[in-house]
Amino acid sequence: MKTTALLLLAVSFISQVRAADEYKIDPAHTSLTFSVRHMGISNVKGHFDDFTGTVVMDAGAVKEIKGTVKVKSVNTGVEKRDAHLKTADFFDVEKFPEMTFTTKNSKTEDNHTVFVANFTLRGVTKEVTVPIKVSGPVKDPEGKTRIGLQANASLNRKDYGIKFNAALESGAALVGEEVTIEINAEAVKVEPAKTK
Repeated sequence: MKTTALLLLAVSFISQVRAADEYKIDPAHTSLTFSVRHMGISNVKGHFDDFTGTVVMDAGAVKEIKGTVKVKSVNTGVEKRDAHLKTADFFDVEKFPEMTFTTKNSKTEDNHTVFVANFTLRGVTKEVTVPIKVSGPVKDPEGKTRIGLQANASLNRKDYGIKFNAALESGAALVGEEVTIEINAEAVKVEPAKTK
């Protein structure tokens, strides 16, 4: 009887594990962009080109998101500015090559899932709250299952040790402290390997 009970428990556990689906971020259909105020008169925008991520879904809901960004892939379209952003004045990519995002828990509000996550930038980890809208799943033309994720957030760069700035005659700062972030992503379901 004990053996049967243990087998049933094991089968139940395995089925629960299998119920969770893993998705991998598709870089070709994902953008990670940011915007910062410049001299108080305009917004300078940029993006990151090198990133990876996974999404775990269970019973149709996102349970976990993990992402890693190679900070040296920062791209604002101006080579000189990008080179400056990679220095110790800003990202210090030699010392801190990656920024990461890992969810801790979540709750549903309207049609958004609000995640509490640990966000690490320049060696500093802080807890952030980010609403994420999930679309799908849908089948693409190749028969793969995809989901979409959309998120908007903001942070103060000084909270992460990025303090470079200069005051202008107008009283405005050369570089704004608040950074707005927009993520539009697609993720593809990882299918189990076929056995021969």
